[in-house]
Amino acid sequence: MALSSAARSGFLDLAPTVESFADAVVHGLARTPKSLPATFFYDAEGSRLFDRITDLPEYYPTRTEVGILRDHGAEMAALLGPGVQLVELGSGSSVKVRLLLDRLEAPAGYVGVDISRDHLRDACDRLAADYPDLEVLALCADYVTQDVPIPPPTTGLPRRRVAFFPGSTIGNLLPEEAERFLAHWRPELAGGGMLVGVDLKKDKAVLDAAYDDAAGVTAAFNLNLLARINRELGGGFDLSAFRHHAFYDPAKGRVEMHLVSTRDQIVPAAGRRFAFQAGESIHTEISCKYSLPEFQALAARAGYRPARVWTDPAALFSVHWLEA
Repeated sequence: MALSSAARSGFLDLAPTVESFADAVVHGLARTPKSLPATFFYDAEGSRLFDRITDLPEYYPTRTEVGILRDHGAEMAALLGPGVQLVELGSGSSVKVRLLLDRLEAPAGYVGVDISRDHLRDACDRLAADYPDLEVLALCADYVTQDVPIPPPTTGLPRRRVAFFPGSTIGNLLPEEAERFLAHWRPELAGGGMLVGVDLKKDKAVLDAAYDDAAGVTAAFNLNLLARINRELGGGFDLSAFRHHAFYDPAKGRVEMHLVSTRDQIVPAAGRRFAFQAGESIHTEISCKYSLPEFQALAARAGYRPARVWTDPAALFSVHWLEA
């Protein structure tokens, strides 16, 4: 992997193949109840739609987390220390990380890890142009299910490696999966740690609105998963025959997103045919919410030391510093 001459940036492609997408679709639609992995939301169109979601008035997590990073970024950067290699998991548009990079002392490098190849490359190219002294690597991979070895900076080993995992993406995993995920990444971060955004439990009405906005952008984001199957796997989904359904389940402490069939139908996809009954759903995503003690206990079970936590004044969201 060579760095470009125009900017200190590079690209490493470890993305899942089309075959793995097809396998996931066949496996998920053949089971009962039907489901599809949320990982595959983020093609170019899905990433564009998610960027729109983050600006919606109902969707509080992004602006709230940005506020926490803006207010406490200097304190976070001091805890991370000088000479750090910052690895952003689910980097998306790489907007939030700038609030850390602006405050870090002589960072050794930045690695953006995301599943959406084109979106990732564009974001890292912009970052490299804006931070010409920073070594930037775009690493396309499914960082949740894959082993993702992180190359050291070309200048040598960093003083420490820290993962930045914003956006409450960890809530897309069941608690036991989140614990395994954190434990899996801990060896890569030994001597450093993880800075992770975690959404907090709150009123059901606030959460329902955040995942089912009045403008229908989240519905379009959810339905784009079926459109992607049509585009890439020869699917025959009629998007008008499915509706977006999202709700918070207080007993389980999580939001669930579904695509519900509005009629009996048979749909071809990935070389197979799948039958749907009216009212039958495809489960596409969860978003688990935590209290502060719940998440800190989970992180401790995964082998981290919960060292600091920051929240907004309304206690909507939290950012945790977990020492590895």
